[in-house]
Amino acid sequence: MATFAEIGVQDNILKAIGELGFVDPTTVQEQVIPLVLNGQADLVGLAQTGTGKTAAFAIPLIQLTDVRCRQTQALVLCPTRELCVQVARDINDLARYTTGLHVVAVYGGAAIDGQIKALRSGAHIVVATPGRLHDLIRRGAVDISAIRLVVLDEADEMLQMGFQDELNAILANTPESKNTLLFSATMPKGVATIASKYMKNPLEITIGQRNAGSENIRHIYYMVQARDRFLALRRIVDMNPDMYAIVFCRTRQETNEVAGNLIQSGYGADALHGDLSQSQRDQVMNKFRNKNLQLLVATDVAARGLDVTDLTHGINYNLPDEIANYTHRSGRTGRAGKAGTSIAIIHLREKYKIREIEKILKRTFEQGRIPSGHEICRTQLLRLADTVKNVDVAHEQLNPFFAAITAELADLDREELIKRFFSIEFNRFLEVYRNAPDLNMSDREKKPEPRQVKEGKSPRFANEEKFTRFLINVGKKDGVHPARLIGHINDNTDIGRIRIGKIEVMNFTSILEAETRFAPQVLKAFAHLMMNGKDVAIEVMAAAAERPLPKRQREKPAYDRKSAGNPGAAGRKKEKGKKASRKNMADSMRLLHLLP
Repeated sequence: MATFAEIGVQDNILKAIGELGFVDPTTVQEQVIPLVLNGQADLVGLAQTGTGKTAAFAIPLIQLTDVRCRQTQALVLCPTRELCVQVARDINDLARYTTGLHVVAVYGGAAIDGQIKALRSGAHIVVATPGRLHDLIRRGAVDISAIRLVVLDEADEMLQMGFQDELNAILANTPESKNTLLFSATMPKGVATIASKYMKNPLEITIGQRNAGSENIRHIYYMVQARDRFLALRRIVDMNPDMYAIVFCRTRQETNEVAGNLIQSGYGADALHGDLSQSQRDQVMNKFRNKNLQLLVATDVAARGLDVTDLTHGINYNLPDEIANYTHRSGRTGRAGKAGTSIAIIHLREKYKIREIEKILKRTFEQGRIPSGHEICRTQLLRLADTVKNVDVAHEQLNPFFAAITAELADLDREELIKRFFSIEFNRFLEVYRNAPDLNMSDREKKPEPRQVKEGKSPRFANEEKFTRFLINVGKKDGVHPARLIGHINDNTDIGRIRIGKIEVMNFTSILEAETRFAPQVLKAFAHLMMNGKDVAIEVMAAAAERPLPKRQREKPAYDRKSAGNPGAAGRKKEKGKKASRKNMADSMRLLHLLP
């Protein structure tokens, strides 16, 4: 393995690297730094979080910047404000001995006037979130027309968060002669599109396998009844007393509920989600980084870009709707070469999701077993005993009081004294897990009352008044299929039985039938949901049909076979070209109840 000096890093940066405690470059640093320093035009780096990719692009950015020129020479785009602040801090740490270099971070959630002032004072390197930078460009407050290097950090996450338009607008304002470095944990179609549109014959560097998870991470799933998720979470945490983890939830509401229940149960936990102000987010993250919190309960969006290196576990309280998000969740642990564990709490109907994730990550999940109350109590007691055994005794401070203490406890024998001592710390566990039931479900176990009928078996024809039709603004183009819709309802309702009727998934919309009496629960299940970077909206069809269709669904009239006659051989090509239009028109007409 080469040293930092051998791959061309300057002495002033080497001094900073040494003070930061880095000895040898990581694999991604060893491959990327020389290429960028030697003028490789464009580069795509596929690497998991925690592999050292920030330093891989930060070191060349610092070294290639001409501090004598006041123009902005490099731009780093990040998906979240947390990552933006962290990247700017890392660049400044590496540039501590590079005199005159100015780095400015611009992101949403902070006063824009202060950021504008900092930019006008001179910024050699700008680190930004796409939304705020786009706003600053429209205001004329930042000039990126002379930059020489653009870095797209965690590009797949930026696309997942819906920043496609902002990225296009920002990159359109940069010179064609620039070099572009794109870093991503996965390579979905959107990222590949950006690479082909804005990069010139980019060299791809893949650390590990493309779209695969870190090899340092152990993947485990636990199968329980949906209603037992929180009980399972508690047992998993209690069985791992040294756990330091992020618990991932789908929605802000669920995040608050899970965090609140954990706090009420005596755990060091707090919630992180988009409704918090920047100061609140900073307060929560400071407590978590300082390990005053054991568990951080967060949504996917809130957790993106968090720089916490010592996480032992990532816990999926619910599996994400987008499989690529599982890669990002699991990548929060097992960083910088350390081992980590990614846990998924699932129910029987989610088993297919585990298999899909395994195929993409090229990793095999273990099926874990939720520990019994007896196992948890034994683990906790032995840990406490080990703590007592290894505690540093303050002899000098205790000696003046020791005679009084022994006199007070003289009537207790050794066994009774041990029991009383452990009871002080342990009565809570003994009470919680007394007669605790088995929470595990086997693959073959079925609920006594299935929640829905098979898709396509539409009971509405017999009892139509008992079923409600819902219009959902996502379809095939968004990766939706019937099983996914049914699975989402199952995941987000705790009702024993909801019957699902007919499901129609079209290009851009879907129609779903469910029991009328559970309509509020179905509507709630899809609230605050995002699929493929798109906010999901659901409404009752009766109300939806009264409003005009979205613009993209106002299709051209379908081809009329009867009026056109037989197109013959010469017209078949034209007929084939209109096939998609006819299909989309049929979709739209179904929505208007014009077709059966």
